[in-house]
Amino acid sequence: MSLRERMPVLARAEGVWDGYYRYYNQDGVKIDEHKSRLLCRIINDDQYHQTNIYCWKDGKKEVREFPADIKDNKLIFSGDISGWAAEVHLDDFKRTMMLNWVRKNEDDLYLYEMIQIADNAKTRARTWQWFKNHILFQRTLIDENRVSVDWNKYDRTDVTYEELAN
Repeated sequence: MSLRERMPVLARAEGVWDGYYRYYNQDGVKIDEHKSRLLCRIINDDQYHQTNIYCWKDGKKEVREFPADIKDNKLIFSGDISGWAAEVHLDDFKRTMMLNWVRKNEDDLYLYEMIQIADNAKTRARTWQWFKNHILFQRTLIDENRVSVDWNKYDRTDVTYEELAN
């Protein structure tokens, strides 16, 4: 069975997504915000690679690469982050994925992420819960719109804050 058949929620998320990230501290105060472009790639139906481009209004930019191996219907990340992503099989509507990850050299910090993709696969919402020393200290809310299902067209292209949707 192919990766797309084993992980239909992941397959529906393949493509290019523009988003808006908002970070809140434990008191609900917004502490940061930026825009993003994510390229979510399924390669040869057996590999996954995600590129995240983050752009702040002041011109700051970060690009992060997240290759993953596929094992037992889970994405297994290693590199800048280690962790996993999997579909939530209890979701009969096939809209939800969960992730758990730790950043390299930050063993006392871990995150859980929940992703919901709309039935039309044109929008999705993501929520991160950040824990440090086992205490929740931050949340991130992310709203995304699909730009294209064809990530090849956007691969290795640059983008500015002004060009990003949202």
